[in-house]
Amino acid sequence: MRTAKVDRKTKETDISLSINLDGKGDTSTQTAVGFFDHMLDLLGRHSLIDLSVAARGDLHIDAHHTVEDVGIVLGQALEKALGDKRGIHRYGWAVVPMDESLAQVAIDLSGRPAFVFNVKFPSPVIGDFASELVEEFFKAFSTTARMNLHINVPYGGNAHHIAEAVFKATAKALRMAVAPDPRNDAVPSTKGSL
Repeated sequence: MRTAKVDRKTKETDISLSINLDGKGDTSTQTAVGFFDHMLDLLGRHSLIDLSVAARGDLHIDAHHTVEDVGIVLGQALEKALGDKRGIHRYGWAVVPMDESLAQVAIDLSGRPAFVFNVKFPSPVIGDFASELVEEFFKAFSTTARMNLHINVPYGGNAHHIAEAVFKATAKALRMAVAPDPRNDAVPSTKGSL
């Protein structure tokens, strides 16, 4: 089973997270940040990765620490669940529309973190959620998962739709990248390791 559970406690957050890469997209997200819970639900459901997140953070300050730290823990869990990455596709990509917005995402589970985020939000907040936290989440996620993550939104007019397209496209790309490759049971690298 390609599963992992990670607990992380700091002065700012207390997070318990588990994933099953071979799940059905079952999710349980409890971060006390409503919009973020919605986005995490999309990430789990569209990647078919079972995801359980329980997070308590210093929300009396703002949601920044909670969102960023969930990204850190999710990346650690993904890295742990993948093990030596033997037999996976490694690469994944997706183009996902959400009404008038379009997100393009490419992933390489290379073991080398790199993050590109070409997304402009038309408003600084989505409800009471700071739009800039979308970038903070994915930066933390890609760094601790040690993957290349490129996110581009060439156009979009609604901040909620843009964020939703980004999370769904990342989910679809992740689903492809972590999937077992029936034609290759080796580590997908000419170096022999990732």
